[in-house]
Amino acid sequence: MASNATQQPLLRLRGLSTCFSTHRGIVQAVKDVDLDVMPGECLGIVGESGSGKSVTFASVMGLIKPPGKITGGEVWFGGQDLVGLPPAAMRMLRGKQIAMTMQDALTALNPSMTVQAQLCEVILAHDEQVSDLPANQRKRRARDRAIEMMGLVGIPTAEKRLRDYPHQFSGGMRQRIMIAIALACKPRLLIADEPTTALDVTIQAQVLELIASLRREMGMSVVLITHDLGVVAEQCDRVAVMYAGQVIETGRTAEVIESPKHPYTQGLLRSIPNLDNPSAPIHPIAGTVPNLINFPSQCHFYSRCDRRQDACLQDIALTYVPDTHCARCLFAAA
Repeated sequence: MASNATQQPLLRLRGLSTCFSTHRGIVQAVKDVDLDVMPGECLGIVGESGSGKSVTFASVMGLIKPPGKITGGEVWFGGQDLVGLPPAAMRMLRGKQIAMTMQDALTALNPSMTVQAQLCEVILAHDEQVSDLPANQRKRRARDRAIEMMGLVGIPTAEKRLRDYPHQFSGGMRQRIMIAIALACKPRLLIADEPTTALDVTIQAQVLELIASLRREMGMSVVLITHDLGVVAEQCDRVAVMYAGQVIETGRTAEVIESPKHPYTQGLLRSIPNLDNPSAPIHPIAGTVPNLINFPSQCHFYSRCDRRQDACLQDIALTYVPDTHCARCLFAAA
């Protein structure tokens, strides 16, 4: 939901739904997702594995392939609906206007290409300051830019390592290379899917500060997909909590963390260790994310909720509590 009614969202999702056909039935991986990302803001997306976080934004990027497909809704970016956009037009947006870092750097990077080739490919395709140069200068300038980006994400002796292949780097180094590729052309929107996976605590802080500083410098918007509510509290202006393919709570980060309205969000916060009292018990959420194959119309959290009632056996709409905070629960306003 928009945080400022006077401002137009850079990215707007309305009723976005994505399904996957399987031999057992239809998996509704994303169902009727409404989200806004405002210019210059950082939106956090949190939830358990399998909640639809990555699929939602892979849909935004046009990366859903058969047996998956977008079955409904709109994806507006900069005033243009991306759903149904021709593949060539979508390729021109990816990398230059919207960039995404994937969770698994090992499979996201091409094992048969050097790091230099993968970085320069993006820069040559989308960086107008490089592509407008005379032909004999383009590759040299792209290489210089690749070295600069590797240095920015904390890769030592970047110039010497340009010709190395992904398998010659550690998992953390591969993650940093992928972030460098995503940021190489200074996109208007960065979708960072678990950007600090496989990094130690010190490098995590450096990467997050890098993303934050580029966001401030360029007015870049960021979608930060993560399991870490501590990172969300520190980095994000607003947060959307996803569960079983739906946004079940969203609002300003402080509002959601200090006064969660949905039982699932409350459970997530109760499951975090208390650093002020290490001996305090941790309260995990009982049960698991439901199987979404041919899932019935009801509250998706019904089977795990200790407040469930017969009235919850229906689709539940997001309820505002108050104007900037909403939750998909019958008891949200209680």
